[in-house]
Amino acid sequence: MKIAIATEGSTVAQHFGRCPSYTMVEVEERKIIKKENVANPGHEPGFLPKFLSEMGVDFILSGGMGPKAINLFHQNGVEPIIGVSGNIDEVISDFINGELATGESHCNHGERDHDHGCDKHEQ
Repeated sequence: MKIAIATEGSTVAQHFGRCPSYTMVEVEERKIIKKENVANPGHEPGFLPKFLSEMGVDFILSGGMGPKAINLFHQNGVEPIIGVSGNIDEVISDFINGELATGESHCNHGERDHDHGCDKHEQ
């Protein structure tokens, strides 16, 4: 199984598309066999779900994403898990052990394209 985690520093990023990088983790038999950091290649509608799918990602963990992105990930065979927060290493451990706390999206996309209610868009 391959997991991509939207990453900012050592924590889960609030928005999957605006994060600086992704922590990519390969897991076999509940053990990490590979962990690497991959720079975010850019945020264009529809690009990241396909990009991560082509990298073999099964799950994308993030603080938040909008409903359109969730649907695009599903269409590309990647399961989005939102409402995730905390230290990357702790999140990986919790995910592997089936103890990951999730919740509502931390990025509440509004009706207008320029007002997503998410401070990560103001970069």
